[in-house]
Amino acid sequence: MTEQLAPDYGRAGRNLPMAIAVGIALLAIVGFTLKYSLLLFALLVSGFMFLAVRELITALTNELPRAIRFIVSLAAPIIVMSAFWGGPEALLASFVSAVLLIVTVRLPYGQENYVSNISRAIFILVYAPLMAGFAVMLADSENGAIKVLALVLLTAATDIGGYASGVLFGAHPMAPKISPKKSWEGFIGALVLQVATGCALWVLAFDKPWWQGAIFGLIMTVTATIGDLVESMIKRDLGIKDMSALLPGHGGVMDRLDSLVVNAFVAWALFTFFF
Repeated sequence: MTEQLAPDYGRAGRNLPMAIAVGIALLAIVGFTLKYSLLLFALLVSGFMFLAVRELITALTNELPRAIRFIVSLAAPIIVMSAFWGGPEALLASFVSAVLLIVTVRLPYGQENYVSNISRAIFILVYAPLMAGFAVMLADSENGAIKVLALVLLTAATDIGGYASGVLFGAHPMAPKISPKKSWEGFIGALVLQVATGCALWVLAFDKPWWQGAIFGLIMTVTATIGDLVESMIKRDLGIKDMSALLPGHGGVMDRLDSLVVNAFVAWALFTFFF
């Protein structure tokens, strides 16, 4: 019997042409919804968060009672849409309501794994829909479509700059126990491209001082890298390569959105402060 070997994708670790094609398709869908309907964009984000939560439930919380899994799955789109319709107050209220419901409904199932169960359920809600809620609030603000586009482009610049620089010059691992492919050279490349992208966006798209874009680029490079490392740590702890195989070339929804959901809050906070 001939042994079937897994495809060797080199230092990329993935089918890069497929990943690029899927990435462009996702960007086109997001751009379409931003251009024609912010409600449609919010619904799109809600759908992504429902899928992301289902991935996280499968990876983290198979031992959870079915009722808790149902609550977490249902709460994800509700939290996102609450942020769209009601802003920060509604986002916080919907999240806290979901947490209170989880800790209450879990009570009848006994004390075994109680803290572990509710901690994992709450972590899922924080990690995905709560963070994503800031993206829809950003979209619903003045010049929201351009701000979300800036969020996406800045986060993508981290991936592109980090990948290109890492492949060409990577020699010093950043966090070998978490993500062996990440290097300090890649981080520097990501930082350079992201700061340059931020400066260009702020001057051309927002008519604001270039240094504000540089600050955005600097901060969001760090937070995007943290988001990527957190996702890598979760998967390493669970012993899996990807959250799922839903997106060819990327893995699961959270494999693609790990940096974006973290940067969604960061972008919302920075835009609120500067604008």
